[in-house]
Amino acid sequence: MIKIQTFESSSSGNLHLIETGDKKLLIECGLRFKKIKQYLDFDLNLSGCLLSHCHLDHSYSAKHIMKAGINLYCSKETAGYLKLKSHRLKVIEPCSFMVDGFKCFAFKTNHDTPGALGFLIDIEDSRILFATDTGSMPYNFPGLTNIMIECNYSERSMQDLDPLFIKRVHNTHMGLDDTLKFLKRNDLSKVQEIRLIHLSSRNADADYFKSEIAKLTGKPVVIS
Repeated sequence: MIKIQTFESSSSGNLHLIETGDKKLLIECGLRFKKIKQYLDFDLNLSGCLLSHCHLDHSYSAKHIMKAGINLYCSKETAGYLKLKSHRLKVIEPCSFMVDGFKCFAFKTNHDTPGALGFLIDIEDSRILFATDTGSMPYNFPGLTNIMIECNYSERSMQDLDPLFIKRVHNTHMGLDDTLKFLKRNDLSKVQEIRLIHLSSRNADADYFKSEIAKLTGKPVVIS
């Protein structure tokens, strides 16, 4: 049975963990390494770390992760921007790859930096979707059991904001309407939990988002 933990998920930092049996997979490392170790109870016996893109709220401790003996998986664009060099660096393209029993598939996302990725992760009987910092999600994923997806803002929360800011957010982040459209389009029959991540501190209403998505899907919704 899998366990998913979100330690932090915001523009200040992002850190998630998927755990099953004795295997643990980290997603993102956008906090100080000291803080990451504290969240992990100083247990760095990890299968690896998936990194979606180069922005520091996701990648801050990438070099420390590798120095600690943990393989880091990211695109060549992310590795180049962050100047990552290590035998622990595993450069990936949109494709399937294995991480110590976790069968992963990387796919392109639509963000304002090259090489941004989302991940589909299969382990045991679970299929986990991870998608954040993307302006759209035009994909269909069969057999999902757990969904970790961005729900950054709602249109009603941005009505009085600067038009240029609104345009950038629309192009680079998923709002409530985008998340609802994605969920409507995909088969949720096996989904056990929907986890909303990367909510804006200014432009999100967590209770409203949770209510709307639970009403649409009939699934348990967790705000991270």
